[in-house]
Amino acid sequence: MRVVRALKCLTLIHILLCCESLPLRRMQFVIQHTWDSDPVNHDPIRIDFSPGEGGLKIEMFGPFFNEPAAPAGPPSQPFPGLWDYEVVESFFLDSTTENYLEVEFCPHGQHLILLLSGVGKAFQQQLPMVFNATITGDRWMGEALLPWSYLPPNINKMNSYAIHGSGEKRTYEALYSIPKEEIVEGLKPNFHRLEYFQNFSLQSIMGEGWIQPESDLWKGKP
Repeated sequence: MRVVRALKCLTLIHILLCCESLPLRRMQFVIQHTWDSDPVNHDPIRIDFSPGEGGLKIEMFGPFFNEPAAPAGPPSQPFPGLWDYEVVESFFLDSTTENYLEVEFCPHGQHLILLLSGVGKAFQQQLPMVFNATITGDRWMGEALLPWSYLPPNINKMNSYAIHGSGEKRTYEALYSIPKEEIVEGLKPNFHRLEYFQNFSLQSIMGEGWIQPESDLWKGKP
């Protein structure tokens, strides 16, 4: 009997220790539509958000199209104009001020961060970040740590995107796309349509009592 109790006690301790090592919460999103609400014609790209050490951990998984070719920059470093290549992007917005962050990831390992105040108005970019990407056959995965200081205060909206292909085969995909009934002739993909972002809270990942650290990068912005 004592042996059984001891084993149960050890099992409980093991479970508790394992639980303490797990992230508080993981939010998972799947990009299933193009920017104009057509279904994607491939295995969709998945993006996961979870707590990281000193920032938001972002992981992405999906098909590797290898089109266009890799940017002419070293892996794990910022690359300007990365949106012209194969990328996955996430935007984090405070809709009351139009302060938002754009972060881009390339399967070849390059990344790009833009801090914006007002639609399309970047005031800082090419900030450093820990990002590693791995290509395995026709698939890739990436893992990044986005420092809290890069994120604007009071985030309440989010959207994510994916781009691949060249020329007429250039494909733009969105987590929250523009509804079909709002598509008009001549409309082109624009990832800065903030009105289509959807509700998002960092507290949903970090816990309701979590308070985002203050950032000097955003001081003085409306």
